[in-house]
Amino acid sequence: MIFLLFALCGATILAAPLIRVMGRAAFALLALVPAAGFVWLLLQFSAGTFADGGALSTSVEWMPSAHLNLDFRLDSLSGLFGLIILGVGALVLFYCWGYFDSNPMRLAKFGTELIGFAGVMYGLVISNNLLLMYVFWEITSVLSFMLVGYYGERASSRRSAGQALMVTTLGGLAMLVGIILLGTTSGAWTLSDIAAIDTWRDTPYIFPAVVLILAGALSKSAIAPAHFWLPGAMAAPTPVSAYLHSAAMVKAGIYLVARLSPSFNTVAGWHLVVISLGVFTMLLGGWMALKQKDLKLILAYGTVSQLGFIVSVISIGSRDALQAGLALTFAHSLFKAALFMIVGVIDHCTGTRDIRKLSGLGRKQPLLAGLAIVSGLSMAGVPPFLGFIAKESALTTVLHEELLVGMPGNLLLVGLVIGSVLTMAYTLYLLFGALATKDGQTSEAVEKMHSVGPTLWLAPLVLTLTTVLLGLWPAPLDHAVTQHLDAVAPLAEGEKATHLALWHGFTIPLALTAFILAAGAVMYWQRAVVAKAQFEYPALGSADHAYDRVLHFLRVISMKLTASTQRGSLTTNLGVIFIVLILLPVISLLLGERNDVRMILWDTPWQAVVAFVIIVAAVTATTLGNRLSAVVMVGVTGYGMATLFALHGAPDLALTQALVETISVAVFMLILRKLPTTANLKASGDSNRLRAWLAVAVGLSATVVTMFAINARTATPVSVYMPELAENIGHGANAVNVLLVDLRAMDTFGEISVLVIAATGVASLIYRNRSFARPSRRPVLRSEGRRWLAADIEPERALNRSIMVDIATRILFPSMMVLSLYFFFAGHNAPGGGFAGGLVAALAITLRYLAGGRAELEETLPVDAGKMLGVGLIISAAAAIGPMLLGDPPLTSYYYSTELPLIGYFSLPSALVFDAGVYIIVVGLIKHILDSMGGQLDYEEEMRKQRARDRARSLARAAHHRRREALRAGQRMAGPEAPAQGPLPSTPRGKQTVSLDPTEPDDASPHDSTTRTQRRDD
Repeated sequence: MIFLLFALCGATILAAPLIRVMGRAAFALLALVPAAGFVWLLLQFSAGTFADGGALSTSVEWMPSAHLNLDFRLDSLSGLFGLIILGVGALVLFYCWGYFDSNPMRLAKFGTELIGFAGVMYGLVISNNLLLMYVFWEITSVLSFMLVGYYGERASSRRSAGQALMVTTLGGLAMLVGIILLGTTSGAWTLSDIAAIDTWRDTPYIFPAVVLILAGALSKSAIAPAHFWLPGAMAAPTPVSAYLHSAAMVKAGIYLVARLSPSFNTVAGWHLVVISLGVFTMLLGGWMALKQKDLKLILAYGTVSQLGFIVSVISIGSRDALQAGLALTFAHSLFKAALFMIVGVIDHCTGTRDIRKLSGLGRKQPLLAGLAIVSGLSMAGVPPFLGFIAKESALTTVLHEELLVGMPGNLLLVGLVIGSVLTMAYTLYLLFGALATKDGQTSEAVEKMHSVGPTLWLAPLVLTLTTVLLGLWPAPLDHAVTQHLDAVAPLAEGEKATHLALWHGFTIPLALTAFILAAGAVMYWQRAVVAKAQFEYPALGSADHAYDRVLHFLRVISMKLTASTQRGSLTTNLGVIFIVLILLPVISLLLGERNDVRMILWDTPWQAVVAFVIIVAAVTATTLGNRLSAVVMVGVTGYGMATLFALHGAPDLALTQALVETISVAVFMLILRKLPTTANLKASGDSNRLRAWLAVAVGLSATVVTMFAINARTATPVSVYMPELAENIGHGANAVNVLLVDLRAMDTFGEISVLVIAATGVASLIYRNRSFARPSRRPVLRSEGRRWLAADIEPERALNRSIMVDIATRILFPSMMVLSLYFFFAGHNAPGGGFAGGLVAALAITLRYLAGGRAELEETLPVDAGKMLGVGLIISAAAAIGPMLLGDPPLTSYYYSTELPLIGYFSLPSALVFDAGVYIIVVGLIKHILDSMGGQLDYEEEMRKQRARDRARSLARAAHHRRREALRAGQRMAGPEAPAQGPLPSTPRGKQTVSLDPTEPDDASPHDSTTRTQRRDD
């Protein structure tokens, strides 16, 4: 079970490189993975693994207090939906081989997303933990968004993708609230727990919890009023429609309703909500399908109708209803996936899906027409196909259902009959529009269509043959479905089981089927009359337009709210934040219970000395006008904090604080280069007084609240046990480092992820819409000739370079890198670690940049910083996930020790791998900052100066040209005897003359008589 999940994940990882190397044929290779899973599931059903409630289960304990255990359970229902997910998924992947003509870059991404979707859907149906299922649930929405938006250059695709994401994610969030409400009130956090509870009538808040969960399930299955996203999603390539929107994604909601209906069908309001919405959706979808001209839209609205049919039947929750609903689900997956593929073939070969432009296709492509007709008749419920068996089973169930006695059952039966009549009508409408020869002529699109290869018709052929086979011999499907029914709805003593069969004799459901087929045929025959009853604008309004109006309303509200709160003033925004920071904790403190406060001013007088220095530096920083001096003073406060940590016995914190403060000062220096040297502190007196009082209030309130919070502790702090836990669990003597990379490593993983995001954000602000990716190479730290650093001296730095700085950098860099590695390897048992080691390495790289500029940075570390961040994150993630492959919880630490010759005792914890990822991310973060705030700003400054020089040269040439023209004009006016022109007028004081020769180099000496005019004070 889990191996299959990992196999699908592995195929997802390999999909992109395989498609890039092998081309479209790689889809056939990728299809082997879900195909193998499909065969394995068939073997499980045939072996009776799921009989009598049997299941395959795996559980990994992880954060049990938050109910986040990784519980997986493959039972009969999961297996049935797994057959659909894997079987249809394999055929759709094979179909992609023939559907796509070329292999653009985005096709590799598409293949990754499609096979990944199969893996996520499989993970969804085998998840027993409700919160884990929700994670997979939302991933399907994200992948659907990416697949629907395949043609990202089209506005329609972007809108449809966003619409599908918004609707399904909103439903998913409602479902999350329902899961939490259900779990907190009943204690049921797994699907097994829900099935084990006999009755839910007395559970508090059960109805709102059920409604919220249904909001997620019904929106995912495109049940009204959330039905409109599915037709819009037809902007996706046809393989996406054939898989996600007929066999996989929309079946997630069906799966959840089928899972919950045996338990929740007794909850008041369950049937009222689900059945009424299901029948309404069936009628709405069928009616809308008759209005469409696009083949995919006809199928899309038909899918909406069929999903309403399935939901309304399967939600009843009885044994017979589950049997009929599951049969409908299988039948729908087979015929609808086949029909979507056939429509994709038509579109691929003719270039159109418009039924008004298709004529004579059935005569020209008999095989394609035969497949479409068989699948279409199965959709309409015509015998002897599987669709007929499923529909007759549904009619029989509703006709005799004890849970719907009286009017509810009768209304449901009428709704299903009318909806089935519409299904017959739009099926004939689809087949005639796609295949018929209209007016006795073959259309131009059909005349020019190219041949249909086996890679295009083989997948729909398999699906169609399966529809026929299971219609003539439904025993295999009946056997699999019965295993599930016996587990969730066992027969009472003396009760006789019903089975799926092609012939049950002359019964009322058979008569209803005959009426449905005849009425549907008449409705199609009189389609002109039906068209008169169809309004140009929907009678109930357009859900699509309603969605747009809601978005517009929210957009207007958000803009007004943002305009009223974000005034564009950084001072105002910070003031609001600080005021909230003051009021909220202080009011809570005043209104709550307060404990006695015990304070010790210092452990040693040296702490008082350091505190005094910090206070003086902080106050001084507020009065300095020079920005650099103010940064230095702020740095003094940071180094003072490091000293306090050291005096308090926290060398790790002291080391980290000192390193962070040093790198912060360096980053501030990079920023200050683009700002004026001095800051304007001459604001109004009132403004300064308000800022001062606000600062005092923030400091005082933070101190008071912290003081009470520290003294409010009544239990023994967990920090008392940390050294022992670090030694016994993490095998390290440095409790701080073990805490970061082992005991609370998940927190650290979140923090380094934030670092990666922050680094990317900083680079994006500097580079704006330009790419900041770059090729990488192995660094070669060379020093050729008479120079101390690796790179040549940049011309703009030549006058400002200091030989002492170069020499110091040359000497310190190797020592700092060795110290960095020492901190990294020693951090498990001594002060240091990956973060501290990475900071030292980053400081060494920063020193080389400050000494030699961006050319020196390039020689030092010619690696793409983004790739470093990604590699570091992957290494840390691998250290977290790796133990799970061995059956241990995530982030489990392993320890290896031995005796080495000449070295002695040597130990190696597995947490070092996680720490290596942290090390690389820290170095990559600083490299990103130096590349953007340093190198890129340097480059932009050079370009600005070059543009200024070019403009000056152009102006000089233009002035010289005008001067010559003026001299020539004067000579022509004076005649040949005109006296020679006198000397040029003297230049104003403070300027010097220049040559106006346009060939003069721009970088001539300012003391040469041929240089341009320039001010001496420049």
